[in-house]
Amino acid sequence: MSYQQITGDITVRVTPEFMEADSDPHAGRFLWAYTVEIANGGPHAVQVMHRSWKITDANGLILEVDGKGVIGKQPVIEPGQVFSYTSGTPLPTPSGIMGGVYQVRDDNGIVYDVAIPAFSLDSPHDRARIH
Repeated sequence: MSYQQITGDITVRVTPEFMEADSDPHAGRFLWAYTVEIANGGPHAVQVMHRSWKITDANGLILEVDGKGVIGKQPVIEPGQVFSYTSGTPLPTPSGIMGGVYQVRDDNGIVYDVAIPAFSLDSPHDRARIH
């Protein structure tokens, strides 16, 4: 399942995937990969300057992650182009939720926030999961 959010001319789509082989439910380690696509539908190039994530586990514990760019880069996304990357996050619980904001700067020097859609992290090990 993919999650999508549009801010102005920028579309962010996130597709999470539970990594069964890399997880250890008995040790309380649940790992997800997520692929992010940032599509620039506007007339100006944008550069991803900063990211802020909120990761909430099933117990309500919140981890905030802030940093420059994404995956060690501050990519420039030209009009009509898409930048994608894959990253991951561990949780101590079998489910959780993530969401956040990218700070971008366009080629006119205007800086603004682009929403990252909140997305669900659900493993098959979550007893509360509805089937």
